[in-house]
Amino acid sequence: MRNFKQVAIATLVLSAMAGTASWAQDTAPAVVAQVSTPAAPATAASAAAPSRPALEPRTLKPGDYIAAVVNSDIVAASEVVQRTERMRDEARRRGDTPTQELLHKQALDSLIDERVLVTYARENGPRVDEPELDRVVANVATQNKLSMDELKKRLAADGIDFRRFRENLRDQMLSERVREREVQGRIRVTDGEIDKYLDERQAALQDRAQINIAQILVPVAEDASPTLIAERRARAEAALERVKAGEDFAKVAREVSEDANKARGGEIGLRSGDKLPDVFVEAVRDLKPGEVRPTLLRSGAGFHVMKLIERQSGGASINTVVQTRARHILLRPSEQLSPEQATRRLTEFKRAIESGRATFEQLARANSEDGSAQEGGDLGWVSPGSFVPEFEEAMDALPLKGISNPVPSRFGVHLIQVMERRDVVLDNKQLRDQARQALRERKYDEAYGDWMKDLRARAFVETREWLD
Repeated sequence: MRNFKQVAIATLVLSAMAGTASWAQDTAPAVVAQVSTPAAPATAASAAAPSRPALEPRTLKPGDYIAAVVNSDIVAASEVVQRTERMRDEARRRGDTPTQELLHKQALDSLIDERVLVTYARENGPRVDEPELDRVVANVATQNKLSMDELKKRLAADGIDFRRFRENLRDQMLSERVREREVQGRIRVTDGEIDKYLDERQAALQDRAQINIAQILVPVAEDASPTLIAERRARAEAALERVKAGEDFAKVAREVSEDANKARGGEIGLRSGDKLPDVFVEAVRDLKPGEVRPTLLRSGAGFHVMKLIERQSGGASINTVVQTRARHILLRPSEQLSPEQATRRLTEFKRAIESGRATFEQLARANSEDGSAQEGGDLGWVSPGSFVPEFEEAMDALPLKGISNPVPSRFGVHLIQVMERRDVVLDNKQLRDQARQALRERKYDEAYGDWMKDLRARAFVETREWLD
């Protein structure tokens, strides 16, 4: 089974460097590189292996000063200012107005946590060999359409030392690997937990109805401005009124909906309820086939007009699963690429694919920031529970060849396409392995949070500026 934590991923961005390069802002592609970084086995030998050549302490630019000392590294005041400004901009887009003191503290805390992780990874992470690092640096140049000499000149023009640039890439690779190794090592799943999980799934499948839903989707982000939300709601309400007045649902869907199923009149296809978002199942629970939900459904994706096409009841077995072969394009937000910018960029990719100006595979190879890029974004065949919930929910809602709207997850923002589906009967060992992976995924965030708290508690941290 495959999971984004198991598909070896390392996205290396310029934001790891002290300072922000102006040439990596919105007007130019951010310097990025991708490399497959298998997690090293958690052995005493690997933990003791030297992880990096000696590197002089981070230096400050004239007029800058130290905001915090973290183990053997520092946080510069300029970094805190930059991080604070970015967090303020994000808060404004959400309509929040946190105080300057709160933003300042959150910015400094986040930078300290990053330094705690990277200094630990330098001492305990698996070694990153020079040839491997050379390949990553070469990828940076290639993905930004620069020769190696041009990359060095561009960095020098922005006051960035090339050796420091290499070492920051190494830091990110080390951090990714040691985080994967140590967090996964903390997660324990018992046979009793697996038994309970499988019993609950079997109970949920008994007499579970197969349903076919059609929808008209008018997308809008949850953090959009009130004006935009009102405008999108009005568009959805107008579509609902047209359907109520007797217009053909499929016709209205093709004209109004911005969902991947619009060409099919919004029809998603016959699926088991557990393969659909819970909000969809609940929205049509009291409808009879052919009926339209009388009110709009609001979800994280936007406003939905919902119609129940068909409902079939029947039993099912947890041993029979629908496997999906999907591909994706992953963009990871950074100092140079906000989540909103990543979303806009992926939306442009979707339009290019749908218009025939580019293929999904081409765009994935050129832009996706994970190890699947070289395969055109292909993630292979996966069983339910293999991906994080937000990704899997969006994937399951797609028809064959359908392309999602941008989907945020803890790994970044994804554009997803479903290539194939198949029914597979799992033996008991495969079924328990699938359950174990799903339970490990559920426990990951808590394990990561606990690990970071432990690292922070053991770290030497000295702040050198006033905090409220």
